[in-house]
Amino acid sequence: MGWMGRLFDARDTLARMLLLDLSGVGYLLFGRGGRPPTVTQWVLAGLAFTVALALHRRPLLNLIGQAALLAVALCLLSDTTINQVGASYALLELTMWARRPRTIWLAAGLLATVDLTDSIGDPLRRVASGVFGLTVEVGVPLLLGLVIRTTRELGRQAAERAAAEQRRRESESRAARADERSAIARELHDVVAHHVASMVLRVGVARHVLTDLDPRVGEVFDDVHATGSAALTDLRRLVAVLRDPDGVRGDAALTAIEPSALPAALDAAVDRARQAGVTVEADVDAAVGTLDAVRGMAVLRLTQEALTNVAKHAGTSARARLVVSVVDGAVHWEVSDNGRGQVPTAVPPGGGHGLAGMRERVEVLGGELTAGPTGTGWRVRTVLPATVAAESSGPAAPGQRGATTATEPA
Repeated sequence: MGWMGRLFDARDTLARMLLLDLSGVGYLLFGRGGRPPTVTQWVLAGLAFTVALALHRRPLLNLIGQAALLAVALCLLSDTTINQVGASYALLELTMWARRPRTIWLAAGLLATVDLTDSIGDPLRRVASGVFGLTVEVGVPLLLGLVIRTTRELGRQAAERAAAEQRRRESESRAARADERSAIARELHDVVAHHVASMVLRVGVARHVLTDLDPRVGEVFDDVHATGSAALTDLRRLVAVLRDPDGVRGDAALTAIEPSALPAALDAAVDRARQAGVTVEADVDAAVGTLDAVRGMAVLRLTQEALTNVAKHAGTSARARLVVSVVDGAVHWEVSDNGRGQVPTAVPPGGGHGLAGMRERVEVLGGELTAGPTGTGWRVRTVLPATVAAESSGPAAPGQRGATTATEPA
């Protein structure tokens, strides 16, 4: 019955009324066996057509008007087909769209009463014929309207059930992911954090107990202590993110990179894009080397994915610009292109799943990703807010951390 719901859509009421009026005009001109309509018929028909069009969004008023015109036609005309059809169709529209069932039955009673007034004083046989005629004039539009109304309601309920089921599945999926993240967080804390904290503590004790060490050995101890403290800080931040199901959306990967290696990793991502043919202008703040591991990895993955998208959509001969700056601890990141390249044959490897993956990664860190056209090209940008680093048991100067080589994106 889906076709019936589309045929009698509320947005097409005016079109249905207009088609009904045109049918009435055709009946007056060609459907009376060659007999021309009288002036009274034209006047009453014109009034019925006008009321139907003017009140097409007010079915109750339309029915009252059509019923009144039908009552007049029954007194003045021998052929009341136009007014009967107009009143019956008004009842159909009212049945489909009335808010309260009581309105429908009162309207049907009104129309039946008007029709039966034509049989007052007639012989019993004609009265019986008039009552039987009500099945066509009142019963058919009433039945059809109720069928359409019920079909529409069943469709609405089915859509609501489907939406509720979809929400339930999504809720179960989020709960399962949250449970998994909580389990990972517990394992990270119970296994990794315990051993790292133990090593940092022992190195700190060794620094104070062994007072006659070679200065070079002392520098090694200091470096190990600072690196372990920094690792604990990053680990605590990862555990906090994993344990907060409301703060984690989707399946955004939460991996880390040594902060001092981030500038080199960004340079490598830019070089790969240039090797694919994209002209990239990079303006990277040197302060990115002091970012925490989580935001550092986010900046790297966003850059890789954005430059990949430039090559895919703007073309390998496009011009792109990368801007990364650190202002009051917040990371301002932006990639834009001129959109004038050609379709590429190969693109550099990316770091996620398009804009959806980029947006999830940013939202995990409390930011908001915006993407859209600018001029002839495209621009994507975000601000990763400043984070308060967890207290560590010792200094973690950037210069004391050992540099590592950034890995390629998965």
